[in-house]
Amino acid sequence: MTATAEATAVQTQTYTIQGRLLEVCSCAAICPCWIGEDPDGGSCDSSLAWYVDSGTVRGVDVSDRCVALTVFIPGNVLAGNWKAVVYVDDRCTQEQQDALLAVFTGALGGPIADLAALIGEVVAVERAAISFTVEQGEGTLKVGDSIEAHLAPFQGATGKTTTLSETVFSTVPGSPAYPGKASVYRQKSSKIGRPDVDISGRNAVQAMFTFSG
Repeated sequence: MTATAEATAVQTQTYTIQGRLLEVCSCAAICPCWIGEDPDGGSCDSSLAWYVDSGTVRGVDVSDRCVALTVFIPGNVLAGNWKAVVYVDDRCTQEQQDALLAVFTGALGGPIADLAALIGEVVAVERAAISFTVEQGEGTLKVGDSIEAHLAPFQGATGKTTTLSETVFSTVPGSPAYPGKASVYRQKSSKIGRPDVDISGRNAVQAMFTFSG
């Protein structure tokens, strides 16, 4: 690609964001969904979060902001028909909220649109105080009084953190994912028609992302 073509591609990009994502769920570790298999027990109660370390959406700076979901996955992860509640960082201005929702609903395309297409119903969109301190699979996520998770990664025989790469269900091509367990995973699920979650020792996966569209 020539320098002129590269400059044109950058100009036509609607958004570029990068940061950290995580997933905790009711499956045993390591979650079968990451390799496209059916979830343990046939369905999955999960929380997802994306923390934008830096980026812009249609010229709006959305750095240091977070979006999270509680979801019910009724079968194979790639079959879709998920039911979700979306939580937007309550530090967002209305402009930032609109920009982030445009990305994470798939309206602006890019790899995140493939994930958004799996959601069959968004029950609600709410603002919440979000704390996301996870690095390389270790840390905590708290979303108001709706989600709380404490994560720790697996370690190999050498003491290095275990990683996954080139998985089927991954929006982080080229970036390793850090599998582990959640010592605490609590989720209020009544809005998606599910019993509340309060479990320990189940799946947790964290990774880095770079999305553009």
